[in-house]
Amino acid sequence: MRVAPTVFDGPESVGRALAALIADELGARAPGRPFLLGCPSGRSPHSAYLALASEVAARRLDLSGMVIVMMDEYVESDAVGVIRRVDPAAPHSCARYGQVEIVARLNAAAQPKQGIAPDRFWVPDPADPAGYDQKISGHGGVDLFILASGASDGHVAFNPPGTGRDSGTRVVRLAEQTRHDNLHTFPSFDRDIDRVPRCGVTVGVGTIREYSKQVVMVAHGDVKARTVMRVAMADRYQPDWPATVLAECARPRLFVDEAAASAITGRHPTEAIR
Repeated sequence: MRVAPTVFDGPESVGRALAALIADELGARAPGRPFLLGCPSGRSPHSAYLALASEVAARRLDLSGMVIVMMDEYVESDAVGVIRRVDPAAPHSCARYGQVEIVARLNAAAQPKQGIAPDRFWVPDPADPAGYDQKISGHGGVDLFILASGASDGHVAFNPPGTGRDSGTRVVRLAEQTRHDNLHTFPSFDRDIDRVPRCGVTVGVGTIREYSKQVVMVAHGDVKARTVMRVAMADRYQPDWPATVLAECARPRLFVDEAAASAITGRHPTEAIR
């Protein structure tokens, strides 16, 4: 089905709205039941993570049941060809991003003994990618999955154009456009494409579609106008633009700012919120 975007006046408003939604869902969960939050790294969700920390502090939310489910990580091969995740201390590590920008930030805002436990921070393992889907499924699925889309090729997580609808978590070769997009995501690459890893482990399009109870895609800035148009106009998954998986997800939402909505404003139903 087509997902009508909800349009906000800027990235901070997008982040506050998503953070409030996450806080509402977290607060409404049954006592003792874990809450799985699917998280991308990068610039698009950053304002939401900042705002979520404020919600945690203001509402005194208990995060002891929260599980952070990271979407992907860069991988590399050693001298004998064994594939492994990059050093989690590396500036471009998605695991490092998750620990610093999500877990540490939320735990600092939480009350004592109500933070996210170390074993509740998950990153897919290239040695057993299928096990990640089994782990997610075994815990009842992701309660809310945050998605972000590549500006120029519509990649979601590390899924390149051409990804199959039923793809699971796996190791993939990164599309060249994805690698170029990530030069901006991680300044530590110093705009040198040769420093960007060529492979990654990623949740699949099928993982997102099958194991998520609610999905919110966020986009802001005019650079995302093309992808917002493609996603908003899609009524089913389109392999050449993986972000269109949103059309087949449970309880899909599309949160964008005015700049990202510029290509469709007036031609697709929107609801301006300020």
